[in-house]
Amino acid sequence: MRHFLLLFLALFLLAGESYAHRHNGETVLSPVVSTHYGKIQGLVIAQGRLVQFRGIPYAQAPVGSRRWKRPLPPKAWNDTLKAVTWPDIALQTDQDKGSFYEKEFFRFGMPRSSENCLFINITMPRKALAHNKALPVCVWYHGGAYQNGYSYEIEMDPTEWARRGIIFVSVGYRMGITGFLCHPELDKEVSDHSSGNYGTYDQVMALRWVHDNIASFGGDPLRITIMGQSAGGGSVKNLCASPLSRGLIAGAIIQSAGGLGNFLSGNDPADYMRSAGKMLMDSIGLTTLKKMRDADMETVRDPWTMTRRHGINTMRVFAPHTGGDLLPESFDDAVLDNSVADVPYLIGYTADDMMPMDGAINRLASARDSLGSKPVYSYKFCRRLPGDDAGAFHSSELWYTFGSLKHSWRPFTKEDYELSDRMLGYWTNFVKYGNPNKSQGSWRPNTSKDHYFQILDIAKGGNPK
Repeated sequence: MRHFLLLFLALFLLAGESYAHRHNGETVLSPVVSTHYGKIQGLVIAQGRLVQFRGIPYAQAPVGSRRWKRPLPPKAWNDTLKAVTWPDIALQTDQDKGSFYEKEFFRFGMPRSSENCLFINITMPRKALAHNKALPVCVWYHGGAYQNGYSYEIEMDPTEWARRGIIFVSVGYRMGITGFLCHPELDKEVSDHSSGNYGTYDQVMALRWVHDNIASFGGDPLRITIMGQSAGGGSVKNLCASPLSRGLIAGAIIQSAGGLGNFLSGNDPADYMRSAGKMLMDSIGLTTLKKMRDADMETVRDPWTMTRRHGINTMRVFAPHTGGDLLPESFDDAVLDNSVADVPYLIGYTADDMMPMDGAINRLASARDSLGSKPVYSYKFCRRLPGDDAGAFHSSELWYTFGSLKHSWRPFTKEDYELSDRMLGYWTNFVKYGNPNKSQGSWRPNTSKDHYFQILDIAKGGNPK
């Protein structure tokens, strides 16, 4: 078994390197980019047309004494950082073998996970480095119920976005216990007496890093759209509501994360999350902060087992919550009192999603129509994926929004590739213009008087009946 795992890891790493452009048998490195923290060099990929920087640290590693602390900016480095290998992903357990999502997105295995996970990856047109184009930027926050997943899964291949003139940034952030534990002793360490939400603080820190440094990569810091799906979409909602990200966002794409109304976590009171967190830590003998931070990584890797043992829903104690300086109010309240980011929104869900979301999205669109100055565009992805009877399941649209169908096992058709091309056009147009239509098109905003959803299917789109 050990030999098989080593062979599998080698094949996985080789697959990752296959994107790199080679000249005379050698991997071609990108031009050097100067950031506020030091110089960085990445890979030239896609037959020389794109550049990719893998594993750029946007914060100090949250390990040792920095476990369960809010992120700090990275320390400067002297030598040129070679950003050429994928970084560790956030601490988590492997996907259950044979489960639906393991077969769909993780069938090639998982990268190494660790607490040292605060990295971004940047994929972009090579010419942007030479011509100072001030290109639009998309910052991607992956989903996974705030417990698992990572930013460079096979369905999240960003190369098609970069080919369409977008600088695409994917973010790794803390999840599960290390990302969202609330605890009364941790409350005492911060001025607003609000522990938890470390993963959301990470997301803000990454967004700030991009805003402050992306011009060196040829990006426009005033044209940053944030995008996420499922828990990543919930993260986008939190960032739009947070005063700490005010002025950093030009647009928001929210996929399969509801609209107005609770989604995933249920927004439990902080006092419940705090008492549950203490009970769980005490139950495994971590009764002081020193013991909590001295515990080995394996002790805090698996939140599912820990919470199930005590009959607690993991999402109730290890997820974002409202409170403190980061999220003084919920996304819903921020929308209704008009303190949410006043930017264009693209929001939708899949036909066989976790729940119907039409009503929640329509409530959001109506509120923004009456209070905001920018449009809301909504969609419903209805393509029943070929290969089985799973339908248009939660996360199925990712193959299409990333143009990554070639990485899937499914027998996609010419019509699927055409749908993906159309959706890539919509999504990248939204990042470029704040409108999915490049000029006058058929996708009109969702308003209080016209709850329009663009239907995305291999048949021509339109409004649902």
